[in-house]
Amino acid sequence: MTAERLSSQIAFVVEIDKLKNVFRQTLLIDRTRRENSAEHSWHIAVLAILLSEYAQKSDIDVLRVVKMALIHDLVEIDAGDTYCYDEIGAQDQWEREEKAANRIFGILPADQAKELLDLWREFERGETAEAQFTAALDRVQPLINNYKTEGKMWREHGIKSDRVVKRNSAVNKGAPVLWDYTSQLIDDAVKRGMLQK
Repeated sequence: MTAERLSSQIAFVVEIDKLKNVFRQTLLIDRTRRENSAEHSWHIAVLAILLSEYAQKSDIDVLRVVKMALIHDLVEIDAGDTYCYDEIGAQDQWEREEKAANRIFGILPADQAKELLDLWREFERGETAEAQFTAALDRVQPLINNYKTEGKMWREHGIKSDRVVKRNSAVNKGAPVLWDYTSQLIDDAVKRGMLQK
């Protein structure tokens, strides 16, 4: 361990504290406020531990999924949170986030910077079983929150069920059992008037 290495690691720890001030469109289940991206990432990491048995592939590396869950939104410190139904914001999202990833992970010592940047890119590409499972959880968590808050944010943004189905269909690739569950939530939300048809 060198003083320079530790200094870089502490600088990164200080930098990522900023994620606590990036607020998403998802409400906390108690509806007191919108959740921040740090809370979202933590929640997904816990889901990864609890729900790993539902991953499409039974031999996934759960620790890798937890790491991906914890770092996947750090880019939002610079790039901001792009609402999942924001088609205009999505147009340059990759460029904004790639630039942010290089800067933020670049604070770390080279070996750790490479590891986290590689993990972030793996998540974004969605080609591995771990990335697909993490992406599934990234969709399941806000869907549960939307359902448990009676669709308040769906209604506020005028989101219809076909968009929710399209957005969440990636769950099927990473965790088919969870896709069955979320599909039932979507159907029930429509029946109960929480989500427009």
